[in-house]
Amino acid sequence: MKILVCISNVPDTTTKINFTEDQKSFVTAGVQYIINPYDEIALTKALELTEKQGGTVTVINVGDVTTEPTIRKALAIGATDAIRVNGTPRDAYYVAKQVAHVAKDQNYDLILTGRESIDYNGSQVAAMVAEMLDLPSVSIVKSLTIENGIATLEREIEGGKEILNCPTPLIVSATEGMAEPRIPNMRGIMSARTKPLVVVEPLPVPQLQEYVKYDKPAARSHVKLVPSDDVKKLVDLLHTEAKSF
Repeated sequence: MKILVCISNVPDTTTKINFTEDQKSFVTAGVQYIINPYDEIALTKALELTEKQGGTVTVINVGDVTTEPTIRKALAIGATDAIRVNGTPRDAYYVAKQVAHVAKDQNYDLILTGRESIDYNGSQVAAMVAEMLDLPSVSIVKSLTIENGIATLEREIEGGKEILNCPTPLIVSATEGMAEPRIPNMRGIMSARTKPLVVVEPLPVPQLQEYVKYDKPAARSHVKLVPSDDVKKLVDLLHTEAKSF
């Protein structure tokens, strides 16, 4: 089985986010980056599938040279090799175009992504790549097995769950429950240094969208405590300030 896993380089969840004074750029100084957690789930599932059935797992990232430590971590976790598209991931369409261009002639049995990246939360890349490659796509999948070229997938839906069968090749976006992320061991870390990491130049892609500015959520207001016996004051506050009814 030949699997491609798309990984994003995202700020650690504990990172304090700041923007430039004109609010047009994210301040990267001092930021610790990690593999997007949903992509790490997808990577672990790919490894489980190839350990059971044989095959290779290639990871692909769209980013500049600063993303290579993240790619090497994916190799340390167990990926066979890696591809870095040497471009700035300015939006989901750009990333999808690069991934589709690399994957189009490689005959992957399965392309896995995370459900979304934790920085932009767009959930767009998997479906876009599927459309560009004319492949079936199933999103936000909690369980995945493949037998004799047929994938069985489980998704949560309102009030229950949905189980689908789909022939390979296909594209799947992973969410919690599909696999338990692995921690690289010393052997994996050492072997990652010598595993192939191919750098390819990006495909020219028209810019279809532009971020006008970034902003932080408004600070939370202070909590007002109302004595338990002062129901009238509570009702007045709900009417005039909370406007809840």
